[in-house]
Amino acid sequence: MTKILALIDGSAYAQSVCDLAAWAATRTFAEVEFLHVLGRRETASTPIDLSGNLDADERDELLRELASLDEQKAKLALRRGRVLLDDAKARLEAAGVQKVSTKLRHGDLVETVVEFEADADLVVMGKRGEAADFAKGHLGSNLERVGRSSRKPLLVAARAYNPIQRFLVAYDGGPSAEKAIDYMVRSPLLHGAECELLTVGGEGERGCLDAAAARLREAGFAVQATLAPGHADDVIGNRMNLGGIDLLVMGAYGHSRIRSLIVGSTTAAMVRRCRIPVLMFR
Repeated sequence: MTKILALIDGSAYAQSVCDLAAWAATRTFAEVEFLHVLGRRETASTPIDLSGNLDADERDELLRELASLDEQKAKLALRRGRVLLDDAKARLEAAGVQKVSTKLRHGDLVETVVEFEADADLVVMGKRGEAADFAKGHLGSNLERVGRSSRKPLLVAARAYNPIQRFLVAYDGGPSAEKAIDYMVRSPLLHGAECELLTVGGEGERGCLDAAAARLREAGFAVQATLAPGHADDVIGNRMNLGGIDLLVMGAYGHSRIRSLIVGSTTAAMVRRCRIPVLMFR
């Protein structure tokens, strides 16, 4: 691995994103590039048609004041973005990461991520952004957009970071699940951590499960492989509730019942209820 792209904002997940990026960089000897994206200009200060209520002089004065307000807001957002990036860089340097760079850009987040991830091997972002509705437990609106658009593994940070000693792989034998296995075999990111390999289905899935477990064992992983009947969201959710898992690894698209977990509305429910980071593969 050569570069980790970490998306930073002012949300409660920012420190966890930093800590996960530092962990991944230390494990893989990668450099980290922090990216903060300023969204397109807000329209809240754009005046409605007040021609029937204001005379020409009053309207011109209002437009001047609104333009001045927009300019001040843009300058503050720029300064704030630089502070966020500087703080993130300092946190990683304090953790011992030597190669850290920062980028501040205007535009659409997803379009910018697609541009900057070209030379990255991993993308790290928080489960929710600073504008997400925490009271309702909603996921950040950009998470699914980035997940569907990014071609790189996506590491989604939870609120708090804990050392990753044991991880669970939700494995269905599909292309994205195989991509996850390939990644774990060739990357040092998770080597040394204990692995649980979980497949939801019948005995017909046993062969694929055993083959995946064998590949991981050959790569040096200590693997516990389990085949369980039931619905993927229930089985995986129940296992997560038992605790002892520090990271969930799953494919973003599959061909079995786990597919509905990632593509449909159950995806948001699973990531929302999960209090640990999630590493996703397309």
